[in-house]
Amino acid sequence: MPWDAQRPGGAEGASAARLRAQKQCRKSSFAFDQAVRDLLPVWLLEDMRASEAFHWDERGLAAAYSPSEALLYALVHDHHAYAHYLLATFPRRALPPPSAGFRCCAAPGPHVALAVRCNRVGILRRSLRTVRDFPAEERARLLDRRGCGRVEGGGTSLRVTCELARPECLFLLLGHGASPGLRDGGGLTPLELLLRHLGLDSGATPATGAPAVPGEAPAAAGEARQRRLLLLDLLVLYTPAAARLARCELLGEDKFQWLAGLAPPSLLVRAMQVLVTAISPCRFPEALDELPLPPFLQPLDLTGKG
Repeated sequence: MPWDAQRPGGAEGASAARLRAQKQCRKSSFAFDQAVRDLLPVWLLEDMRASEAFHWDERGLAAAYSPSEALLYALVHDHHAYAHYLLATFPRRALPPPSAGFRCCAAPGPHVALAVRCNRVGILRRSLRTVRDFPAEERARLLDRRGCGRVEGGGTSLRVTCELARPECLFLLLGHGASPGLRDGGGLTPLELLLRHLGLDSGATPATGAPAVPGEAPAAAGEARQRRLLLLDLLVLYTPAAARLARCELLGEDKFQWLAGLAPPSLLVRAMQVLVTAISPCRFPEALDELPLPPFLQPLDLTGKG
C-alpha cells in the first residue's frame, strides 16, 4: 500500500473495491492516531506510515500520510520525539500544507498555529529552528500565515497567542521574525486584540473583578490576566509606538504614554527593546542564555520542558 481501488470487474466490482479500501483506510487512520497518542517509538510509527494507506488524495487514490500530515498528529498528541524526527529528516516536506482532506482552504501550512493552539512550546521551537534555513519569503509566509477566515478569523499565529494567552509561544514567534503589526479578519492587530481581552476596547474601562471568561473561577481568571499582562510586556518590546490607543487604568499612565507615542519608554524598557531586537532569528532563543540578565528578567521557559 498505498493501492489503487480501481480494480477490474466492471463498475460494481470497482465500487465494492473502493468501499473496502475506504473502510481499510479508516481503520488504518484510527490505528495510526492511537499509535501516536500512545507515544509509540518513532521507528514503529514510520513503519506504519510507509506501509499503510490512510486517506484519499486529490486524485481519488488511497495514499499514505505525508510528513506534513504526520506532523499534525505529533502536534496534537504532543509526541516530541516523532515531531523532532519529522522536522529533522524532512525539513522541506514537514511544514508545507497537508492534502485537501486536512484543511478547508488554501492557506499555508497550519503547523505553527496548531503548535500555539495546543501549547506545544518544545515542538514550536524545533519547527522555528527548521524554518531558519528557508528562503526569507517562504519563512515569512509560514510565520505570518493568515488562518482560515471561517475557522481562525483570518488571523496570524501571533493573534492566536494573544487570544489564548501563550507568552512563551509569542516570544518565540517574535524572536524569529513574526510581524506584530498584521491585522486579522476583524481589523485588529495582536496588540489591539490583547487590549480588548484585557477589557480595554476603545473608550471603555476594564471590567475589574469580573472573570475574563464567563463561568471561569476567579483564581483562574486572575492567572489568565497575569499571563496577558506578560504578553503585553513582551509584545511592546517588538511593537512600534501605537497611535489612537485608548487610555486605561490597567496600563498605567507611564506605559500608556509611551505606547501611544506621547513619551519615551523607561530606560529599562528601552534597554530590553534593544537587546531582544538585536538578536538574530538564527540565534534565537539560544542567544538569550548568553545575556547577563537577572532571573526576574527571564520569566519564560522556552524549552517546552517546564
